[in-house]
Amino acid sequence: MIVLGIDPGSITTGYAFIEMGSAKPNVLEYGTLHAPASHALEDRLLHIVSELEKLLDKYKPESFGMEGIFFAKNAKSALVLGHIRGAVLVACRKRGMSYSEYSPRVVKQAVTGDGNASKEQVANMIFARLGIQGGDLPLDASDALAIAWTHANPSPLNDAVSKVLGKKKVVRKKKATTKQWLDLIEKMGGHV
Repeated sequence: MIVLGIDPGSITTGYAFIEMGSAKPNVLEYGTLHAPASHALEDRLLHIVSELEKLLDKYKPESFGMEGIFFAKNAKSALVLGHIRGAVLVACRKRGMSYSEYSPRVVKQAVTGDGNASKEQVANMIFARLGIQGGDLPLDASDALAIAWTHANPSPLNDAVSKVLGKKKVVRKKKATTKQWLDLIEKMGGHV
């Protein structure tokens, strides 16, 4: 199974394709798609999505993970990021790919064990986990690798929540209710 990790950005978008097999993951390709900041937003979106579509057609991933929404410094930044996320989502869904999103904290926790790790720590750990040389890559590329790795390696907590909620997979767009968390804690032998 081939999975895609996306670290969205309206100027630089990181991507990573990982093939999951019975042994260790095989990194097929990773890097960044760059559109000049001097170009209009719609031209940057077109360029990034067009380049991504070429890669999607080459590797034909079955699913993808993308960095989730976070609080931007201002509303305009959040809107611009929403445009690129939407364009990427449409391009991938047109190809029938399943989708999950991950907050930066969840990715950091999954890769390093520390939800407050720096981007550099995440990069070093993901390169070590995947057995590749990092080199002088933009952090967007290493973030995409980390997102793909997180997507391909769901955490035991997510699996447990999935069973309690009666779903195949946790949908990251909805937060679990307090009752669902209490049921999970009790099912796992804890007391509140």
